[in-house]
Amino acid sequence: MYHQQVKRILSLYIIREISSLFLLGIVIFTLILLMGRLIKLTELVVSNGVPLADVSRMILYLIPSFLVFTIPMAFLLAVLLAFGRLSADNEIIVLKASGISLTQVMPPVLFCAVIVVMLGLGASTIGVPWGNTAFKELGLQVLKRNVMSTIREKIFWDDIPGVVMYTDHYDEQSRVLKGVVIHDGRNPDSPMTIFARDGAVTSESGSQALLLTLRNGSIHIAGTHGLYRLVNFGEYSMTVGEEGGSTTISRNELDMWLPELQHQIDDPGTSPPDRLKMQAELQSRFTFPFASLVFAILAVPLGIQNRRSGKSGGFTISIAIILAYYILTSVVRSLAERGGGVPAVALWLPNILFFVMGWIFLRKASLEKSIPLNPLKNVLEYFRKVP
Repeated sequence: MYHQQVKRILSLYIIREISSLFLLGIVIFTLILLMGRLIKLTELVVSNGVPLADVSRMILYLIPSFLVFTIPMAFLLAVLLAFGRLSADNEIIVLKASGISLTQVMPPVLFCAVIVVMLGLGASTIGVPWGNTAFKELGLQVLKRNVMSTIREKIFWDDIPGVVMYTDHYDEQSRVLKGVVIHDGRNPDSPMTIFARDGAVTSESGSQALLLTLRNGSIHIAGTHGLYRLVNFGEYSMTVGEEGGSTTISRNELDMWLPELQHQIDDPGTSPPDRLKMQAELQSRFTFPFASLVFAILAVPLGIQNRRSGKSGGFTISIAIILAYYILTSVVRSLAERGGGVPAVALWLPNILFFVMGWIFLRKASLEKSIPLNPLKNVLEYFRKVP
């Protein structure tokens, strides 16, 4: 009875220790990944006058795609730091002296890992397609509302993909253009260069596109096989933005829900390269979340062995493991997308390898055998010295 009560108190203690560090890691890693996007999003507010509320919504939509990566990273760091502290404070020695083995300490860690895996699955299977789609939709809305205010005279404007425009003069109030040059490369087979003396820009109602009405100009078309055409016009209207003024957004495998991915994979009309990409994306929606379970088994023995280095050593080891894992994942995914392996096997290979390594380390730690960390530390020390 007493022994069971000790185990219950110990489990709650470990869960509380891991949970607090995990939440802190989530915040830190997510903010680090957001920094690159925050610079561009801040520019929207400062330069283009995009409302802060829209930028805040964009950040919210980006967070699920970051959480897929930061959840395993934060959990790995939390377990390493938690058991590193337990080992540094000699609490692990006390537990062993009390008859509690290392394997008996694992249940609360695995319980936390299962919870974290569920969070990761929610982020990858629900949050990512929802966030990516919502981000694109909001981006098109912001583009439509603010794109006309981003046009500047005597500056090449390329906010809309495939279209580059230059104007000598632009009246933002009346939206009148003077001395217009436009290169339309949306059709690679017949790119067009348009010169016009003046024109006007308006937004098409009910669409995500802009309507350019040009007057007194010429169109230069470079066709295939060296063909060239010149067309003079008195008035010419062209739509830029979504082709044909469509209100739909282009979606790739990163924006699709699981049923959509499976449907595209099963569709005979899907090209082999696209099918491989979608198969790889489908598997990665599950492999990344389950990495947390693998990291739980790997981090416990490493945290115990790293008692002398403290928190700095735990952070260094976690970064090294994360880099190794994601480099290996990127390599096998690239090979799978090029047909170098079956995605259902290739994408799970990093998890399998790290699980085997974690199991070996756990066995060594339970038998009081040391884990060789010196090669890893030497490599990290080398990269620290590289300017």
